[in-house]
Amino acid sequence: MFPRLVAADYEDTFAPGDAPSGNAELDALLGGGLARGSSTLIVGPAGTGKTSVAIQYALAATRRGETVVFYSFEESLGTLHARTRGLGWDLEGAIENGRLVVELVNPAELSPGEFAYGVRRMVDEKKTSMVVIDSLNGYMNAMPQERHLSLHLHELLSYLGQKGVATLMIVAQHGLVGTSAQSPVDLSYLSDAVIVVRYFEDVGEVRVAVSVLKKRSGAHERTIRELRMSRDGIHLGPPLREYHGVFGGAPVRKEHARPAEDEPARTD
Repeated sequence: MFPRLVAADYEDTFAPGDAPSGNAELDALLGGGLARGSSTLIVGPAGTGKTSVAIQYALAATRRGETVVFYSFEESLGTLHARTRGLGWDLEGAIENGRLVVELVNPAELSPGEFAYGVRRMVDEKKTSMVVIDSLNGYMNAMPQERHLSLHLHELLSYLGQKGVATLMIVAQHGLVGTSAQSPVDLSYLSDAVIVVRYFEDVGEVRVAVSVLKKRSGAHERTIRELRMSRDGIHLGPPLREYHGVFGGAPVRKEHARPAEDEPARTD
């Protein structure tokens, strides 16, 4: 048996501020980084780089000496290692020095109370500053019998917010390109910030666009940029100002528009 989590019982104070990713382009897009004590939703189809963006923030926190807990409902530790090696990141080192704790969650053996208890224990015992849930699809599928799952999640996010923990939640959408990409669960009302990634077609190539739809705690950039990944990590291209309809999957280049040259990220 696990006691029900009541966020009001754990009111606390923390120093406000941002948790940057260490990637200047990504931080500019989000207005400086993740706000401490906030929850951020990363939404997009499979393969668009949602987990990689979350790991970027997690590893940056470990380099600052903070502790991060990564809950993986779907990927194995081997897959995470392969993913980060392909981006030139040292996931193994962060795990070995104890700054990054990866919890592989078995969806067949979980209850909302048990999960919340495990998160609270990590925050209390390890002074965790960031929690990553990959993904909410796995969280929801692990507990299909729970009729009030969103209420459990709301209470958990409230608790983490009061503790000053920056929470990243990943949601995989159905469909790949175009408007068919639908989210199986709408939890945007629970999140303080929403990052959207989407495939789009351009001159015979499949590319990925990224944008921030909201950030309650402050200003953020409102442009749509291309998200690229390589052996050197994550890179954001210049704003896709020469197109319209990017998030529709098949953008149209504006008449007389030429590809924009690289420019520094800015807040509109």
